[in-house]
Amino acid sequence: MIERFGTLPDGRNVRRARLHNDALRVQVLTLGAIVQDLRLAGVAHPPTLGAPRLAPYLQPMAYFGAMVGRFTNLIDGARFRLDGHDHTLSRNCHGRNRLHVGLEGGVQKLWQIRDHATERLALVMADAEGGFSRRLDVELQITPDGPALGFEITSTTDCATPCSFPQHSFYRPDDSGDIGAHRQRIVANTYVQVGAVMILTGAPHTVVKTDFDFRAPRSMAGAEVGHNFCLSPDRVPLRPVPWLDSVHSGITIELATTEPELQVFTADTLPKGGVIGFDDVPRRHRAGTAGLARRTRPPAFLPEILRPDARYHQSTHVTLKGTAQIVLQLARVPCRPGSSCHRSNSPRRLRAKLGPPRPPRNGPQSGRSSWLRGLGLAGRIGASVPWPQCHGAARAPRAHG
Repeated sequence: MIERFGTLPDGRNVRRARLHNDALRVQVLTLGAIVQDLRLAGVAHPPTLGAPRLAPYLQPMAYFGAMVGRFTNLIDGARFRLDGHDHTLSRNCHGRNRLHVGLEGGVQKLWQIRDHATERLALVMADAEGGFSRRLDVELQITPDGPALGFEITSTTDCATPCSFPQHSFYRPDDSGDIGAHRQRIVANTYVQVGAVMILTGAPHTVVKTDFDFRAPRSMAGAEVGHNFCLSPDRVPLRPVPWLDSVHSGITIELATTEPELQVFTADTLPKGGVIGFDDVPRRHRAGTAGLARRTRPPAFLPEILRPDARYHQSTHVTLKGTAQIVLQLARVPCRPGSSCHRSNSPRRLRAKLGPPRPPRNGPQSGRSSWLRGLGLAGRIGASVPWPQCHGAARAPRAHG
């Protein structure tokens, strides 16, 4: 289904396409190829930050849910050198740098829907837009597959040009409005340090004994992240790299990508008054976390360059896992044979007990605790509970030093 969503100041219409299967419902705008709404069956809140109207996407939420390109992240001094030639871009960050491709880029372009059945969108970025040289032909395919949403993006050019198109949703596994109850895991041993205005320094550093060690699940409480995590030396087959979950909801968000880097942002730049979400409640500072999968050119981490004899291709899949999956993992917590825990959690008894969680009586944590107590698992939450899709136990944030 395709419908009109709103009208741009210049009179052009923004359309919205709807896709769904038994597990997911997704709504995509032609403006910026924005994932405007994403829903997991049986879960009341949307696991991404979005707005019900067009206006927020024209300024404070311009990057939320969009395909950001032709370049992602900051360019120092809004200049870069390519094949012996200097290119100067317009400045849109701290009065001296360039953030992403700016509002002249793909986030404020109207993508064309080529095939609604498979949700293929196309965009042509003209020569010299925003200071970037050469034409770029881009195609994006969005595919719901069970509880996963796949993004396949390809691009070609007629001359060498920067090219990077990560998907820029902010994720929130619960509806608390703050990332304090979220836990993050990232399979990265190194990250890239940043300077005073968040410019990458170009030197990967170990995450050991730093605030950026997310190799084991860690609370996001107090975390302020806007950093590039190094996952692999180059592109590899699709594999999961970060996981985000909540102690309140039982929802886990898994991102798999082919890309060698992951730029992680907490939503620290939202306006003080917040932005209005789907429930007409303002979503403010630190309301979600974004993970942008991409590739740059180490060691200086400059923009990736696409040339006429090559084809840009990257894949990113986001999988949403609901409470039922979490319960099944919790049910595998080992108990001593013959104990009351072991008897009450036998497969036959568990089948009778499993089901939707009871509503919280005194807040989310107490409701979840009473529900788990009904499974005979209360008091075992913590190091004994397996992290979904990870081969390690959930741990509290480690001390530094």
